[in-house]
Amino acid sequence: MSQLVLRDYQVNSVEGLRDGFRAKHTRQVLTLPTGGGKSRVMEHMIHGVQAKGTRIMFVCERRVLVEQFSKHLDRAGIDHGVLMAKHWRFRPQCQVQIASVQTLERMKTLPKVDLIFIDEVHACMRQFVINLMLAQPDLRIIGATATPFHPALGRHFTNVVSTITMSRLVDEGHLVPFRVFVAREVSTEGLKVVAGEWKKDDLEQRGRQIVGDVVADYVRISHEVFGEYRKTICFSCGVEHGAELAQRFIDAGVNAVQISSEDAEEYRDQVLEEFARPDTDLKVVISVAILSRGFDQTDVEHVILARPLKKSFSEHVQMVGRGARPHAGKQFCVIQDHSGNWLRFQEDWEKLFNDGVESLGPGTDTKPRKEPTPKEKEAAKCPKCSAFWPPKTDTCSNCGHVRAKHNAVETVAGEVVEVGASKKPKAEKFSAEYKRDFYAQLLGNALQRGHNPGSAYHRYVEKFGVGPSGPKPEPAPVGEEVRRWLVSRNIRNAADRKRVAA
Repeated sequence: MSQLVLRDYQVNSVEGLRDGFRAKHTRQVLTLPTGGGKSRVMEHMIHGVQAKGTRIMFVCERRVLVEQFSKHLDRAGIDHGVLMAKHWRFRPQCQVQIASVQTLERMKTLPKVDLIFIDEVHACMRQFVINLMLAQPDLRIIGATATPFHPALGRHFTNVVSTITMSRLVDEGHLVPFRVFVAREVSTEGLKVVAGEWKKDDLEQRGRQIVGDVVADYVRISHEVFGEYRKTICFSCGVEHGAELAQRFIDAGVNAVQISSEDAEEYRDQVLEEFARPDTDLKVVISVAILSRGFDQTDVEHVILARPLKKSFSEHVQMVGRGARPHAGKQFCVIQDHSGNWLRFQEDWEKLFNDGVESLGPGTDTKPRKEPTPKEKEAAKCPKCSAFWPPKTDTCSNCGHVRAKHNAVETVAGEVVEVGASKKPKAEKFSAEYKRDFYAQLLGNALQRGHNPGSAYHRYVEKFGVGPSGPKPEPAPVGEEVRRWLVSRNIRNAADRKRVAA
């Protein structure tokens, strides 16, 4: 077992939680972006309080996450038990326990504990958890999540600890940037709404109407961007929709499998074990929601969104976040959006990406959100290539076209278009040779500093407003012009972080 070394922002998270307890906040939310290392922070805190005799319980939203965190504690050398009927690790005498929220709901008497960690707390705010919090106001509880937008969090937690943004994690190479393509959407016009989301059965029927588009666009995007198929996960509207997608992928020569809650747990585990193999022939795994939480395979480079969401921004962030983790040779992750979610949640995404979480407000998942009209969707596209315009950006990130005031919008029906980056690029003209040389130096800077190569891609988009084209150049020494530009960006980013922290 190697000694756990935390990154600076993870250290700040630990200190923030400790400061919160000293300030009498017994209920705190730890928020870090997907891939930011929430488990590492909680592992560090468990090590710290275990020596004091503190009794600790780690609560997960479902069984698969219990098994996942149990393996994490094994690797960390932390002795623990699992509160689950007939589980081989059922050892209630252990100081550290892991349990699913469903198991705790069925227990007549809960074990005595001093500190509770609730993983994916936004998905665990059941009445049972709320009743527990109300009954034991002095019990220290830390809820961890990348998406603290459930309305109950603001009512029952009094402090939020947020120490880094997704933007900064991308800049530092801890996450990779996204390249987002949008094509024909699942139509939601006229669908009934149940519990805030479109009625599942009706939505699934709509999803089945564009199965051919999803597969055809996947084949085209894969070859245009990667020159081959890369590991892909796909979110479907339902089990029947997923089964039809899987068959259509197979018909197109792409090895694909669906997993669902209807499958035996052993089968799902076998599929994911096969998908994790570096030499696997399995290219696409499809699910409705199983992969949206707890799935952290780093070599996924393509995410397909074929499941429209009306209100759940949390679920949108969780789904796209499955492709954000860095991996050797991975420069970015492709998001292929057939759901309309990218534009639907764009304003909230930009705020989260650049500013992070500032407070536990009334709940982003429940706020009224106007559905973009067909006219608004067309107006959001570049008039030259039909790429979506990033908010407050004057240059198309796909073709470099500079927006003109009151420009007419040209529509290309059914065409796949790339959505731009999250920051405002410069509207300047540069030669292809200049861009290639600049990119080579950005790659050299990432290599020199030990950052993921994806950070160089992200910086390139900041500079030019478009992603690099052509073969990736070899890393080159950083020249004075590029060095000055990087310094200016670092100063600006530091100022942004200071503003967010103020």
